[in-house]
Amino acid sequence: MQNLEIEKKVTLEKSYAREDWQGGYQSLTQEYDYWIDDVEGQIPSELQGTLFRNGPGLLDINGERIHHPFDGDGMISRISFINGRAHFRNRFVHTEGYLAEQKAGKILYRGVFGTQKAGGWLANLFDFQIKNIANTNVIYWGGKLLALWEAAEPHRLDPHTLETLGKEYFNGVLSTGEAFGAHPRFDLSCAQDGGVPCLVNFSIQPGLSTKITIFELNLAGEIIRKYARSVPGFCFIHDFVITPNYCIFFQNPVIFNPIPLALGIRAAGECIKFQPNQPTRIIVIPRNWQTKQTGVKILETQSGFVFHHINAFEVEKEIVIDSICYESLPEVEPESDFRQVDFEAQSPGQLWRFTLNLQDETVKKELIENRCCEFPTINPANAGQSYRYLYMGATDQETGNAPLQALLKIDLESGERQLWSVAPRGFMGEPIFVPRPGSTKEDDGWVLALVYDAADHRSDVVILDANDFGKGAIARLHLQHHIPYGLHGSFTSEVFKLV
Repeated sequence: MQNLEIEKKVTLEKSYAREDWQGGYQSLTQEYDYWIDDVEGQIPSELQGTLFRNGPGLLDINGERIHHPFDGDGMISRISFINGRAHFRNRFVHTEGYLAEQKAGKILYRGVFGTQKAGGWLANLFDFQIKNIANTNVIYWGGKLLALWEAAEPHRLDPHTLETLGKEYFNGVLSTGEAFGAHPRFDLSCAQDGGVPCLVNFSIQPGLSTKITIFELNLAGEIIRKYARSVPGFCFIHDFVITPNYCIFFQNPVIFNPIPLALGIRAAGECIKFQPNQPTRIIVIPRNWQTKQTGVKILETQSGFVFHHINAFEVEKEIVIDSICYESLPEVEPESDFRQVDFEAQSPGQLWRFTLNLQDETVKKELIENRCCEFPTINPANAGQSYRYLYMGATDQETGNAPLQALLKIDLESGERQLWSVAPRGFMGEPIFVPRPGSTKEDDGWVLALVYDAADHRSDVVILDANDFGKGAIARLHLQHHIPYGLHGSFTSEVFKLV
């Protein structure tokens, strides 16, 4: 009987307190510019470059709360690593909507994920004007620093000052209002360009059928290939993967009812409903679009929902895809409060491997990691190629759903797991893998991440040895403030003048 009571206590014990987790969802209204002098450990002298992060910096407009963090205005954080020191700067992306709402001191736009203008349904009736919030990702490519949001064009920023320079249209190849996704993939050895690196991105125009447009950019930041394919049905796609020959998309089984949106009752994201009895469709589009073999293949697998993929690679006639998969879409309800989310009631994201046979048009599915995980990263040199090591945000606890409080390294060859946790009062953001300069070993480098420390209501930049998490954080950089939970970011070896 005593053993059963102990087991029950362990099962019910949480690795976190909800009040601690909620602290990371407070707005940061101030913009900072300073050297980070409060450092535990030592910043590696070889680590030279810039870590960019993007995410919703504002969770309210002058005290008027937004309905969901995905509706928050984008804020760029920049951590520059120079000669064993680090410098921090943050700045909001000055979109038209951000400037207008800051001037008005109130919410002026409907948000995709539930934010409504004051005044009820009448004030929102037939209002389809959506604010470009530029809050999802930030990349430096072709000499351009771009803040990305998948429903509209990017915003270009000055990498030195983070000043917003305006919208980016890539010399007119992108049209006004045309979307440019927030999850680009980097092909460091593009076969179509003789092994020169390129960036691959996409956009979607959903409807009864969905147009998927693919962009490929050269090192100068120019769109050198742009091609579109249409697929049946409504698509809600956040991420994709590439191999040397293919772009692969997961068409999640959802439907969209636009009527509540038009009537001002619900936002667009609240009109999306998961269909558990429908299959997930996997869309395979050849990248060599100039050949005759331009047909799109659509394969089906069991129902599930995917936000993020890890990587894909080709093995003879098969394509292997590793993804974070959920049993269903966590739906956004109109009267809900995201700060009160019931983690335990939702299914966790888990790592699955999908193996596609294009000849037989079959899909095999295998669970790789049962622990709840999200925000995966790998060595960028292995993008689109076979790989061995991956890194993710993960829960401290082994089973069930909870906030991310740890970093997990998986060796896909040996099966070894390494876990580094900041529980009970730390909460983990997306990790970024940075290769050690000149190294050829896949896991030789560092893993960088932002951690929200609820004990001091501030964020830390943590640096781990990617080869050995057992060392703990080799450096922990304490910021002077917190950064609200972010979404995505990137690292470049470029170091920009601090002005």
